[in-house]
Amino acid sequence: MDRFFGGPVLPTIFKLAIASIAVGVVLAVFGIKPIDLWRDFLDTLTRIWEMGFDAIDWSLQYLLLGAVVVIPIFVAVRLWSVLVARGKE
Repeated sequence: MDRFFGGPVLPTIFKLAIASIAVGVVLAVFGIKPIDLWRDFLDTLTRIWEMGFDAIDWSLQYLLLGAVVVIPIFVAVRLWSVLVARGKE
């Protein structure tokens, strides 16, 4: 257990508690509450999630737009290649 905490357990927990109180006081001076941090964190995760799906939506739209042009050209070229190959036989 000492290895995980980087030293003896009780002194490490005590140091973490003191550091937490100090950071809490500094955040309180700026008017930041724990619930505000939690909400901002969750809002950030939500925005990242939505941006991911927006990127997927964006890419699918362009994929379909390009496919409307590329697929018929591909089929026409392949058919032309088959017809030319048959004509040479």
